Amino acid sequence: MENLNLPAHDFKLKHDGKKTQIFDSIRKKFVTLTPEEWVRQHFIQYLISEKKVPASLIAVEMGLKYIELNKRSDIVIYNKEGKPVLLVECKAPDVKITQDVFDQIARYNMTLKVKYLALTNGISHYYCLIDHVKSSYSFLDELPVYSSL
Repeated sequence: MENLNLPAHDFKLKHDGKKTQIFDSIRKKFVTLTPEEWVRQHFIQYLISEKKVPASLIAVEMGLKYIELNKRSDIVIYNKEGKPVLLVECKAPDVKITQDVFDQIARYNMTLKVKYLALTNGISHYYCLIDHVKSSYSFLDELPVYSSL
């Protein structure tokens, strides 16, 4: 797998015939290793180790409803009261973070109404602070640590 612009981590991998699987410490199971999953697993570890997010407050591939469609969010971070505060959209390293990707996470946020958004392809990372009262957003240079979310 490709080197990413995220801290390295020693993942548990297993080979099952033609497929490689990676252990997801949040879902507590092995999942198929795709380029997007590689990014997701690195970003989860970044959130835990660098941003001090408690693993117990992370949801991976959580189902959500947008209009009448069932969708899945890549990563959702909850505060200690159980309210979602950060939504993360992960893409494979070869997928550019475009306006379409930003629109996708913004649509998902119409349901969750989180304060922070993160978009990453493992190489480029974008962070936004959402002001739901003013219906606006601003880009951040860095994602705050969990205690500040």
